[in-house]
Amino acid sequence: MMFKKTILAAALAVAASAQAGVSPEEARQLGASLTAVGAEKAANKDGTIPEFTGGMTSAPAGYVKNAIRPDPFASEKPRQTITGKTVAGMEDKLTAGARELLKRYPDFRIDVYPTHRTVTLPKALLDNTAKNAVNAKSTDGGVGVEGALAGVPFPIPKTGNEVMWNHLLRYQGEAFTTKYESWNVDSSGVASLATAGEIFEEFPLVNQKEPAKQSDVFFRTKLIYLAPARRAGEGLMAYDAVNAAVQPRKAWQYLPGQRRVKLAPDIAYDTPNPGSAGTSTYDDAWIFNGALDRFDFKLIGKKEMVVPYGEYKLFAAKVAADVVKPNHLNPDFVRWELHRVWVVEATLKPGKRHIYSKRTFYIDEDSWVALASDEYDARGQLYRASFDHVMYAYDLQASYTGNHVIYDFISGAYNLTGMSGPYGGVKYIEPLKPAQWSPDALSGAGVR
Repeated sequence: MMFKKTILAAALAVAASAQAGVSPEEARQLGASLTAVGAEKAANKDGTIPEFTGGMTSAPAGYVKNAIRPDPFASEKPRQTITGKTVAGMEDKLTAGARELLKRYPDFRIDVYPTHRTVTLPKALLDNTAKNAVNAKSTDGGVGVEGALAGVPFPIPKTGNEVMWNHLLRYQGEAFTTKYESWNVDSSGVASLATAGEIFEEFPLVNQKEPAKQSDVFFRTKLIYLAPARRAGEGLMAYDAVNAAVQPRKAWQYLPGQRRVKLAPDIAYDTPNPGSAGTSTYDDAWIFNGALDRFDFKLIGKKEMVVPYGEYKLFAAKVAADVVKPNHLNPDFVRWELHRVWVVEATLKPGKRHIYSKRTFYIDEDSWVALASDEYDARGQLYRASFDHVMYAYDLQASYTGNHVIYDFISGAYNLTGMSGPYGGVKYIEPLKPAQWSPDALSGAGVR
């Protein structure tokens, strides 16, 4: 009898995991107590997080298409500054990485500016999100997604995997390109150019009218390195599908010395990323990218946290020496705000391999962008901390997250990747022709 009960419980668990989305009654919260993407519409109790009133849907004065976007809040002053001496009472609103930086470096500070809820999505994606709430579901233990239209797949998430999928499928426009620099700063404070490159990113599902199939590509990127000289001409290209269990990442690499394109299955997971001179893994990019199969993602809940936000000044910076300072980024270039974030704790699955045993992710409720993470080593000690400096492209209603910093607390080094200000910032473009996403095109682009 006990055996039958166990079988019945297991069957019910499987059936529950296969249910599509939330009930129609629960979905009616969208546009009422919740915004159309699932954030809390109301202000917080103290009024330090304002009510959502529709986001920013037009460009401010001075905007020029495909140029560096003007900062709509440039005249604002911090409402609070947190240092190692004044952090008492604020610890619960800071990530473990932010607290460690305050503890280690007396000149590190967090300037907390007024919070703005600027982010919204194009109407078609908001309409799709309402449909996704009841129709989308995760598959293969959360590794894949089924029944999702372009938009937020799980606006009322119930699991950590669903929150991570909201991040992976966040709206970033249809396609963009930018030239950028990646800088390493070693433990002695010496800054050096890790890489410079030109990157193309596309999000093929944005204009797809039908729910994505398991093998459909949702993200593809192509990167050509321009510097330093020893790496100039190298190229990388990768595709990610909506179910890595059905269609794992496809990746290719072009090396000028070999003059051929080869498959590169190691461009994933915890392989050291040479673009950051090895201070991060491939799946550290954009706080997290790639397959969800090596970790168990537990949804901790939602918290009010001080996180990087509205980073127009950092994106406009043109001189690396002004930004990359010994030990940490120049605090003058980083804007922090108080936002509600979803907290997801990822624990390495038994039998799986990764240099991180645990990771904690902080995902913005309005944009579904992962804004920060803490990484722990096999001993459970804080190993690294990442911050993504999100910039909202108000002209397209898209969030751009290419400016990423990761601190390594073991080596004392850090890396800033995505400094595009010297090259005019990010440019949103029409999708490339299919032939430009072929391995042969990668070899052509990488010729010195």
